[in-house]
Amino acid sequence: MSDPLAPALAALDHRFVLQTREVSAGGRTWRLEMPRSAEDLISEADFARDERLPYWADLWPSAIVLANEVSGLAGGGRQAIEFGAGLGLPSLAATAAGFDVMVTDYYDDALLFARRNAAANLGCDLATALVDWRALPASTGRFDLVLAADVLYERPYAPLVARAVVGALAPDGVALIADPGRVALQACLAECAALGAVVHERRAVRHEDGVTKHTITIHEVRLG
Repeated sequence: MSDPLAPALAALDHRFVLQTREVSAGGRTWRLEMPRSAEDLISEADFARDERLPYWADLWPSAIVLANEVSGLAGGGRQAIEFGAGLGLPSLAATAAGFDVMVTDYYDDALLFARRNAAANLGCDLATALVDWRALPASTGRFDLVLAADVLYERPYAPLVARAVVGALAPDGVALIADPGRVALQACLAECAALGAVVHERRAVRHEDGVTKHTITIHEVRLG
């Protein structure tokens, strides 16, 4: 039986100028296909409508650090979700660690690239959902592991991300938010606490990308 998604994934070759980037995380090398340049994808119409920018098309250091962290967990078939997944590296790492993962993003194309990268690296498909933090569905479900990597780059995102993360946590679940010190981070963590969650710093990781050095902090959020 033919895969109904195959034409959409194959069409990425014609719709984008692609590059493949190799990245190490969790003791393995991932080969991620991605657009050559996120700047090439900027749409004035999208920005005018809701200030949307194609951040999803870059591989951010926080995603690499979070993928490395997730690789050390034991999924055992437990449920996981990633918010603002972009190319999906943390979701791929969670899938490899044994989690049953739901990948979400605000862009349809991000979800297609995440699925294409899952097929290429893991030989499997990923469940996906188009999610707008400003208009969350009544329930995204409850998950044992909630992931978010570098999603707090705009101040208005703080309460939106907090509500999404806390609302998706199962009673014994944990959320891992990886962030390089973006403008909305502290407000988001404070909002998580206001919603009844317990927040603490899990670890800070030095990450070098060529000549650029970053400190990525992973924050842990649990229900109180």
